[in-house]
Amino acid sequence: MADGGQMRVPLVEMRRISLSFGGVRAVDDVTIDLFPGEVVGLVGHNGAGKSTLIKVLSGAYASDSGGIWIDGQEAAIHNARDARRYRIETIYQNLALADNLDACANLFLGRELESGVLLDEAAMEDATRKVMNRLNPNFQKFHAPVAALSGGQRQSVAIARAVHFNARILIMDEPTAALGVQEARMVHELIRQLKREGLGIFLISHDLHDVFDLSDRVSVMRHGKLVGTVNTKDVTKDDVLGMIILGKLPAAAKA
Repeated sequence: MADGGQMRVPLVEMRRISLSFGGVRAVDDVTIDLFPGEVVGLVGHNGAGKSTLIKVLSGAYASDSGGIWIDGQEAAIHNARDARRYRIETIYQNLALADNLDACANLFLGRELESGVLLDEAAMEDATRKVMNRLNPNFQKFHAPVAALSGGQRQSVAIARAVHFNARILIMDEPTAALGVQEARMVHELIRQLKREGLGIFLISHDLHDVFDLSDRVSVMRHGKLVGTVNTKDVTKDDVLGMIILGKLPAAAKA
């Protein structure tokens, strides 16, 4: 991608990634990239390989071949801890929240702040209030268990956790699934804000309305292979459906 006549270095580049489970090639020689301040939608039928591909980036799976480059440097990502070291955070569809804990406890779950031998609850609440005020100023339920929160509020907590720990690369899996119109709109605005702040976001979604509303580019996978990556502004939803169903790239639509 060029910027002012100069080539920009991708924030993330996954090059020629392949991964098999037994005799099944789940991901087959796939190359995709992501730039700062960009949303790339990753779409395809169930079983297309998109979630498997992105789990290689998040450290959940090790690829059989290929590599990952971060800021132009080859990265060694073998597990989720490695991914976090490269400031990659994943928000799964189930959000991975502890329903019985409040927003503050969930924000620091597994990464709690301590003061001597005790948890520093005041510092964790202060940090939670600061990041939530930045993302969702209307959020007030800091001490309620997250089970009592709306779907949009729960998404806010999951996104705040990633942002607080300085994510530069965010993987979002079906972020508006099962949300109402108003809550989905809230999540859309959160994603736009993160984009303005320079984060790169991989958006996995079956909802083409979400993809077209939020994504700069769309990467389509089918049977483990990459059909292609297109600029969202250059294609229609029917074009992308054709890529998903038929595996054909629209004419003059290459990104």
